[in-house]
Amino acid sequence: MNGRRSKLKVLAFYLPQFHPIPENNNWWGNGFTEWTNVGKAKKYYRNHYQPRVPEELGYYDLRVEETRLHQAELAKIHGIEGFCYWHYWFGNGKRLLERPLKEVLESKQPDFPFCCAWANESWKGFPHGLSDERNVLIEQTYPGEKDYEEHFYELLPYFLDKRYVKINGKVVFFIYKPFQIPDISSFFKQWKLLASNNGINDIAFIANCNDVGEYDSLVKLGFDYVNLNRLFDYRKSLNFSQKVIIKFKNLFLGLPNVFSYEKALPYFTGIEDKYDNVFPTIIPGWDHTPRSGKNGFVYDNSTPELFKTHIYEVFDKLKEKREGENIVFLKSWNEWAEGNYVEPDLKWGRAYLRVIKEAIDFFNK
Repeated sequence: MNGRRSKLKVLAFYLPQFHPIPENNNWWGNGFTEWTNVGKAKKYYRNHYQPRVPEELGYYDLRVEETRLHQAELAKIHGIEGFCYWHYWFGNGKRLLERPLKEVLESKQPDFPFCCAWANESWKGFPHGLSDERNVLIEQTYPGEKDYEEHFYELLPYFLDKRYVKINGKVVFFIYKPFQIPDISSFFKQWKLLASNNGINDIAFIANCNDVGEYDSLVKLGFDYVNLNRLFDYRKSLNFSQKVIIKFKNLFLGLPNVFSYEKALPYFTGIEDKYDNVFPTIIPGWDHTPRSGKNGFVYDNSTPELFKTHIYEVFDKLKEKREGENIVFLKSWNEWAEGNYVEPDLKWGRAYLRVIKEAIDFFNK
């Protein structure tokens, strides 16, 4: 490889909903975790890969330190740079699912980089099977400056931890729904001032972007970086007749919305991935039926070999990125109920992890 290439880094989104919490017990029954959805998954068509069964890590509980250590070791030896934990702050001091990362902070283990992604959206019942789609379990709110300050200080110990991910000296903070925050420029200004007052060099704000057409708007809002997630681009590309056929199969044959992973691969990357302020996404698979049943969206027949093709196509666009900004997000480490994970399962073992390692080693020569 040529000497101009900067080191490529992969950060993996990490779901903490693998331990019981009182709220989920109340909504779904005692002991509910993400495994509940995974375990009840149904096979909707021939060769539908469901249910998914974990292999090496088993049906783990993230309150157990040995599990978190094993996950970090698996990620590290396969070249993944760190975990980006989904972080839930609903306003007025309300957090959920904070225990795993809090214990990582307090125990100082595992010694593995991490950062936070604010999943700033209301939780509703319908993705998990409630019949009333208007049912809001907990609402995302934005009470204003006082709440933003409280939010910052809740995360300050994490930002100050030596393991926290930085880009060119700036701590990373990812926002899932960037357009939902009222007066986001004031939010940025307030957090940057608080950071400076607390010994932090600066904050690098990253916006999630599911539509490349929103890229310019996010830059204008003041985001330092944009994570382009092209998961739905192939589905959007279908013509009217193709969409009608899929809808017919869903309504009259009871089939989920099934698309070919192989056909979708070219849509998972694009020219914008070359931009210095864009972090692309690599996607090992997708199957939302464990959460949403026959209305789920499936990328069928993902394999490690196809995933390898996808990774190489994405990585190849990053050859001339600036040092420190050559970052790719893996969606995801452990979203089992979305068929969106690289942790070992009974079918593939470590195969998805091995192709990540191979690609990282090849491009970082």
